Amino acid sequence: MLLTITTTYNPATDLGYLLHKHPGRAQTFDLSFGRAHVFYPEATDEKCTAALLLDLDTIGLKRRRQNTFALRDYVTDRPYVASSFTSVAIARVFGSALKGQCADRPDLVTRPIPLCAEIHVLPCRGGDQLLNDLFQPLGYKVTAKPHHLDEKFSEWGYSPYYTVALEANIPLKDLLTHLYVLIPVLDDDKHYFVSQSEIDTLMRRGEGWLSDHPKRDLIIDRYLRHQRILTQEAYRLMDEQPLERNIKDNELVVENNLRLNQQRHNAVLKELEISGAQRVLDLGCGEGHFTQVLSERAQFTKILGMEVSHYALSRAHKRLEQPIQRNRIELIHGSLFYRDTRLDGYDAAVLLEVVEHLDPSRLPVFERVVFEYA
Repeated sequence: MLLTITTTYNPATDLGYLLHKHPGRAQTFDLSFGRAHVFYPEATDEKCTAALLLDLDTIGLKRRRQNTFALRDYVTDRPYVASSFTSVAIARVFGSALKGQCADRPDLVTRPIPLCAEIHVLPCRGGDQLLNDLFQPLGYKVTAKPHHLDEKFSEWGYSPYYTVALEANIPLKDLLTHLYVLIPVLDDDKHYFVSQSEIDTLMRRGEGWLSDHPKRDLIIDRYLRHQRILTQEAYRLMDEQPLERNIKDNELVVENNLRLNQQRHNAVLKELEISGAQRVLDLGCGEGHFTQVLSERAQFTKILGMEVSHYALSRAHKRLEQPIQRNRIELIHGSLFYRDTRLDGYDAAVLLEVVEHLDPSRLPVFERVVFEYA
């Protein structure tokens, strides 16, 4: 798999500073699934191109993997196409650039510069239309060259593989972020187990663009490998609901989340006030929206919010960092599936939009943690 990134920014060789890779030296990086090579086919003040060549160790991957369809381990497109392996390589090899770190040229980190990324070859499960739908809203000019299933038999039609060029005037870190997220989305596959941590990664990489993307639901669904529990948790952290299709008029409509969220908050708040509770747990507090609502009521003298997502918890800390709240509000990282003595001694517990996101098989454990131990 070959990915090239080209700029005509002057001096174009500043691309080396942004990528933290010297244009005059080829480098090789060992990865768990093979090797990544970085080199510069062209490096002048007028034009500079950095190349990432991924060399997968298919034999090593086969030895570590047990697959029910054995033929797939030997007849595979993985060494030749962009996939989740590419995303991992980008994070490993261009990690500092992906994070927007550049001590030598800090002014360039957020500066839009002319960039062109070429991917040889990219699987597009959805065709060139999906390719355009994903990248054009982000400001890219998309050029896609389809490949025949067999060049000798053009009547067989086209394959799902494309050679793709993406051009835009954007910061390099944004380009790398979009590639990191959207390449596996287009491939609709991942080579590793997708767990809760992938939600944090998606929220972090998607900050500033994912929530407003017209293909947001498809991106979330594919990135999390169509796992309903994980996608629902992602929507909860974003305080969003998936788009729902109106069968009557076949139009996409979005539920009025703000109004419904406010209704839920008001209903729960009313019950807490009636109960006379003063010390309250906000379990699964997310980014601290309802925790903040609780903090605005003098009745609640002690509020503890617990969340399993590191990303959401960091956002909650920022939301509730006012000094006046420090003695009343405590935010902790924790899971609802393990007994936690930090939850002892409270008058009431709130589980707002939490239970419906839990795996049914784990509800008995959750029930004991909350109702027996807390």
